[in-house]
Amino acid sequence: MKKRIGLLYGGKSAEHEVSLSTAQAVTKALNFEKYEVYPVYITQEGEWRKGASLEGPAGSIEQLQLEQDSAAPNDISGFLPAEPEKGLDVIIPLLHGPNGEDGTVQGMLEVMNLPYVGNGVLASSAGMDKVVMKQLFEIAGLKQTPYVYFIRREWKNGQAALVKKIAAELTWPVFVKPANLGSSVGINKAENEEELIAAVDEALKFDRKIVVEQGVDAREIEIGVLGNDAPVCSVAGEIKPLKAFYDYQAKYKDGNTAMIIPAELPEEVYEQLTASAKKAFKILDCSGLVRADFFVTADNDILINEVNTLPGFTPFSMFPLLWENTGLAYPDLIEKLIDLAIERYEEKQLLQVKMD
Repeated sequence: MKKRIGLLYGGKSAEHEVSLSTAQAVTKALNFEKYEVYPVYITQEGEWRKGASLEGPAGSIEQLQLEQDSAAPNDISGFLPAEPEKGLDVIIPLLHGPNGEDGTVQGMLEVMNLPYVGNGVLASSAGMDKVVMKQLFEIAGLKQTPYVYFIRREWKNGQAALVKKIAAELTWPVFVKPANLGSSVGINKAENEEELIAAVDEALKFDRKIVVEQGVDAREIEIGVLGNDAPVCSVAGEIKPLKAFYDYQAKYKDGNTAMIIPAELPEEVYEQLTASAKKAFKILDCSGLVRADFFVTADNDILINEVNTLPGFTPFSMFPLLWENTGLAYPDLIEKLIDLAIERYEEKQLLQVKMD
């Protein structure tokens, strides 16, 4: 009997377009002889739209932008397939950014007691907030670049003091980021105080919390992590942007980036990277998948940059390419993630919920 898979994508987020690209790529990877695939689309305005089972891979992103149906906005019945008497075996959330990758949807799925691919509530929310993530990395003893963070109100009431603090504690250039976005949305590089102010104003369009990180002259190395309680790592890959840094355009639009897989690294450096990736995975209590991003300096000093708890599966995405070069093809990777989701769900069902 075919497993019934629910694809949840779109979302009320600046990363809506990325989610659609990921969803299209996943439909191309799923084996329709093994799975019934039901699309659940969330518009950028937050309206839920469910569709009948797909006949095959989505030929275009437009095909996934479902027309209005009887589902009310945010009606959880959007998770149900066309035949309500059939439940879904597993949900694959493909929602990047806030309102999807940050633990909100994961919490709803937990309350609904539905199996779902990827990280749970804690890992998703902590991994989404770059400041909380960095603080947990500090607890785990993971080395990282210096940073300063603040919220909108602090910037509004004390901009001059914060600029002075950043100039004193960090060295130029710095990178200004919304704390709760991924895919390089709202990120800018600043070489001086004037550029810093402009970059913060831009980042505040996307989040109330901002993190400013010191730039580092280093290679950008990424590793895929897969598993639940016993995670394993892929080969390492290196990002070499042909622009100033690996921004949204380079990631998802023009492919203006060189990806070197596997990265040329001494064996001992690779072993340190995988150990750090697993440590980051465990301190956030991750499950399913993570892409761990590092800086490696000329003298092989390792700094963790961040982890992405829902890395993209677009044609330009590093995560599936890392696993393909490790020996796990894209369709097999999707199947592995589904198996891990069911494994985690079945383990949770063993928990006692009634007092004797």
